[in-house]
Amino acid sequence: MPFEIESFNLYDYDIYPKVMAAGRETEITIRPLGAREQFHPGQTYTVIVKAIGGGKPEYFPLSADFENETAECGADGCLRFRHTFTKEQQYFVDVPYVNHRGQNAQERFAVYCVEGDLIGKYPFIGDLHTHTTFSDGNQSPEVMCANCRSYGYDFIVVTDHRRYYPSLKALRYFEKLPTELNVLPGEEVHLPKAFGKFIDPHIINAGGEYSVNAMIERDDVDNVPGGDENRSLYGKCPPVMDQAQYEAVIQKTLKGLTVPEGLDEVPAAGIKWAYDEIRRAGGLAIWPHPTWIHDVFHNPDILQDFMVENRIFDAFEVLGGENYFEQNGYQTVRYYEDKARGYRYPVVGSTDSHSSNPNNRNALICSTIIFAEENERKALLDAIRDFRSVAVDTISKEFRLIGEMRLVRYGCFLLKNYFPLHDAACREEGRLLKQYITGDESEKQDALNTLKTMYGRIAKMRKKYFAF
Repeated sequence: MPFEIESFNLYDYDIYPKVMAAGRETEITIRPLGAREQFHPGQTYTVIVKAIGGGKPEYFPLSADFENETAECGADGCLRFRHTFTKEQQYFVDVPYVNHRGQNAQERFAVYCVEGDLIGKYPFIGDLHTHTTFSDGNQSPEVMCANCRSYGYDFIVVTDHRRYYPSLKALRYFEKLPTELNVLPGEEVHLPKAFGKFIDPHIINAGGEYSVNAMIERDDVDNVPGGDENRSLYGKCPPVMDQAQYEAVIQKTLKGLTVPEGLDEVPAAGIKWAYDEIRRAGGLAIWPHPTWIHDVFHNPDILQDFMVENRIFDAFEVLGGENYFEQNGYQTVRYYEDKARGYRYPVVGSTDSHSSNPNNRNALICSTIIFAEENERKALLDAIRDFRSVAVDTISKEFRLIGEMRLVRYGCFLLKNYFPLHDAACREEGRLLKQYITGDESEKQDALNTLKTMYGRIAKMRKKYFAF
């Protein structure tokens, strides 16, 4: 990630677990990693556990949450203590000691406590909107995915324009390799004209089990391989419609739709049908880049209001695509104003990247953290539907998060205290995946051997740092 890290002692000490459940006594270990100040075996230390949200005891004695615990330094040099965290928030763990100069000093560490639906849910970070050489991207699906793994992504959705099969190509390639990267099927849906009228707004089908693009006979996509195996994840998909059948479903959708005065009916009905079809396919129907400037806003204001007020979509791409303020800035303001108006919906951040190389200005501008039971397609999509996602803005070196407050706070903690370690573990895996994809036979074999040895590291890291 391109942002700067300002966490406490991330590289001089290892503290684990970092996240624990409220109301459960947990043993915390602090392991020195070669820093100057070490703990002394056999010595007892007093640690102070401070809830970040309670205030200082001298100013707010009723709400403050400061507790002292006794910690023992074992023969291995690790400091251990037990504590029951009571409320969902970040806590500081302060360890006073006497340094090598005989002066009083203190080390500070950060941990987090979660409650309710976040217990047993792990953070997975990734991108739900990307392009490859099968549409207007610059890398093949396989290389794009490998590059994204090297950036620390746990999951990736390939969403080429008008094409679903490139995502299947990537998914089937990586499922044969020893990697924890999860490649999901997907596409960017572009509907053909109906009744001679354009239906131009873009639509993201993330994780759907079949292609919506491929449901309609069309002449605007060249060289699409035939067969249901290229139109669907499991070889099962609806029959292909001709133009008359396609217009009939648009007309049927329109009959059940109230379209406000001033909004073109055919695009409104087409969009509604496509989003509903994505849901029928088991996918997440994402509304992408509504304030992208394509001469003018790609989606007019009246269409944006219609989408929100009728909840046409599953998730809102609040960040993505471009780094000018009119896109991500306006979309962020809309999200918070919609919440104030009583319209609540999940948010995601996606790069809409057309190049996964790091020198591409939009390669790493945003991402999504999803809190799910496992890094699996349905679990990830369900977690977003259940409002367990937060969008991460990394356009500048100082990251920002967009979403509901509890997830923003938790995500902020993770971006400083967990994901830097996670990303470092992913970096070499991504490089090796690309070496396997592009190398000669000797390089492929070397990469495969190392990938087999490395496999499972991130799962072990989750087990270590999350006390569920």
